[in-house]
Amino acid sequence: MRTLIYQRGVGLMRLGFLKAGYGPLSGSRSLSSDAMNKFQALEVKEAAPFVYQVSLNRPEKRNALNKTMWHEIGAVFEELAHDEDCRAIVLTGNGPMFTAGIDLNDLTSLASVVTSDDDVAKKAKVLYKTIRDYQIPFNRLEECSKPVIAAVHNACVGGGVDLITAADIRICTQDTYFQVKEVDVGLAADVGTLQRLPKVLGNQSLVRELCFTARKFPSDEAKHAGFVSQVYPDKETMLNEALSLAKEIAEKSPVAVQGTKSSLIYARDHSVEDGLEQIARWNMTMLQSKDLMTSAMAMMTKQKDPPTFSKL
Repeated sequence: MRTLIYQRGVGLMRLGFLKAGYGPLSGSRSLSSDAMNKFQALEVKEAAPFVYQVSLNRPEKRNALNKTMWHEIGAVFEELAHDEDCRAIVLTGNGPMFTAGIDLNDLTSLASVVTSDDDVAKKAKVLYKTIRDYQIPFNRLEECSKPVIAAVHNACVGGGVDLITAADIRICTQDTYFQVKEVDVGLAADVGTLQRLPKVLGNQSLVRELCFTARKFPSDEAKHAGFVSQVYPDKETMLNEALSLAKEIAEKSPVAVQGTKSSLIYARDHSVEDGLEQIARWNMTMLQSKDLMTSAMAMMTKQKDPPTFSKL
């Protein structure tokens, strides 16, 4: 097992969580094998060859999303996007639940901005930047070129729903419930749920019911509605299945898998014709990759073991 290092220092960039010259800004690289236990709110480890597990790691706080965790999520997914030893990622939570949502201590810290005597224009400018800054880390998850499997147990509340709607695949345990909680604390969800959930579910009536009422959305209903693809009896079984799925994905051509993710996201937000143009331009280059010949030869020779692909 390898654990990633969370780099700190001067020259911080992008919400203060990326060190200048480190990670994707300095080109493709693999993460150091001796960089261990430096994340404050995440546990990150190599769970299998080319498969990483990212775990929310504030179990004593029910994995409440505080500012540190928020920023580390952005940092780790941007870093893994550029790690050639990563081909698939499992996102889960340590402790009794996946997440209780945003840490209320962080939320109440905004009260000082709202209740200050500053002009409304100045306060609005500060709040706008704060909201946009909080959106970026979850965008990093969606933009990560590697498939992300969200494995959820017990409860996924508020900001947790924003987080997992940015994942590629969602699975959960039988005791899981999801809850778009923001209206209960007097605000509209503003870091992704209202934008991504309608596209995930494709049922505007159900989406609006969930978002207007903040009711619990149990696992069986979530499976029926297509929000999750599988429901498992317990966390151990779920994690084993999530890692098995991730390993299966990691055995495929990284050129093919990453191209597929890129095109699926593009197609979601564009017309069919735009999507066809995008994949044509992608494949005019990628069809020349050695991965295509490697895959074809494995199929033609009925090779039993998965073919070996170059790192990407």
